[in-house]
This record gives sequence, C-alpha cells and structure tokens, in this order.
Amino acid sequence: MPSNPSMQDRAVHEPVPSDVLDDAALGKLRALDPTGRAGIVQRVLRTYDGSLQKLMLQFEQAAAAGDVQGLRHVAHTLRSSSASVGAMRFSARCGEVETLIREGHVDRLPPALEAMRAESHLVAVAVRAMLDSQGPCA
Repeated sequence: MPSNPSMQDRAVHEPVPSDVLDDAALGKLRALDPTGRAGIVQRVLRTYDGSLQKLMLQFEQAAAAGDVQGLRHVAHTLRSSSASVGAMRFSARCGEVETLIREGHVDRLPPALEAMRAESHLVAVAVRAMLDSQGPCA
C-alpha cells in the first residue's frame, strides 16, 4: 500500500470541515441552475476537483525542483478558481504564495507552501463530500 495516498483517496475517508467552502459563493453557483436540472454545481465542482488534483501534483513537482515560477503559476491558477467555488481560505493561501514570489521573498515560502498544501487537502475533502452527497450530474 502506498505511503502517501492520493488526494482523492484521502478525501473519501475523512470528515468534512464545515467552514472550508463558503456558502455565499456556492449560492451564486446554485443561482445559475435553481432547479439543479442542468447539474451546473456538480459539473463545476467535478471540474474543479480534477484541476485541483492536477495542479497540486504540479505544485509538488515544482516544490521538489525548486521551480519558483512553477509554484507561482499553480498558485495564480488556483487562487481564482478556488474563490469561484467558495474555497476562500485556500484562495487566500494561494494569493500569499503568489505575492511572496512576486515580491522576491522566496526565503519566506516554506511555511506558506505548507499552509497552501494543508488547505488544499481540506478543500479536496470538502469538494469530494459535496460531489458524493449530490450524486451524479446529468
């Protein structure tokens, strides 16, 4: 058994923190599809979940290689997409990493990267739980 299970595997088996996804932001998504027939919320969350997994893999690869611009790209990409699904705290963590790199404070990156990594895990758990609770989209 692998010592570091994938984000998706871990997300299925952990409790969902209640404050990870902002209800107001999710409400804006729900307002686009009030009846839920189009499955917009599910499709957006599923797309975000896939992107989060892919981008966090890139994050880990960039961190291991010391690729600061790769880290900045991942942080920038996740900052806006995370805000759109209500992951406001994660979006802020991504913004912190992006700012530190832009301002040349790479010496202060390690704790910011760890905070971003930890929050990404919480977001993955919350998104996966929402997808599981809402069932398949049409």
